[in-house]
Amino acid sequence: MDGAFHALAHATRRAILDLVRAAPGRGVGELARHFDVSRIAVMNHLAVLEAAGLVVSQKDGRTRRLYLNAAPIRMIYDRWIDQYADYWAGRATALKYAAEHAAQQDARKNAKPTENDE
Repeated sequence: MDGAFHALAHATRRAILDLVRAAPGRGVGELARHFDVSRIAVMNHLAVLEAAGLVVSQKDGRTRRLYLNAAPIRMIYDRWIDQYADYWAGRATALKYAAEHAAQQDARKNAKPTENDE
């Protein structure tokens, strides 16, 4: 689990996982276009994710197709969350998302108009 925690600790690697989850089979080149870093930097992040078992790749000609392996995340979840805690964690998460959404709506409503809006 140490490798999974290490891999998940970096915001770019979490963003990579989000992109791979959203489009399974995405190629490395296509993935790298989403970031303002070099392709080599993205490949280094992918190496960490693969070493942790969070991403698996499959060669398809010259392209490496990337897929999310959620098993390490599920193992972390299973270790610390039981059925009782699962219910309350889910409720707390839903409350957090609702509060964040309400705060965003309130911020938009109370935003000062810009010169273009007048």
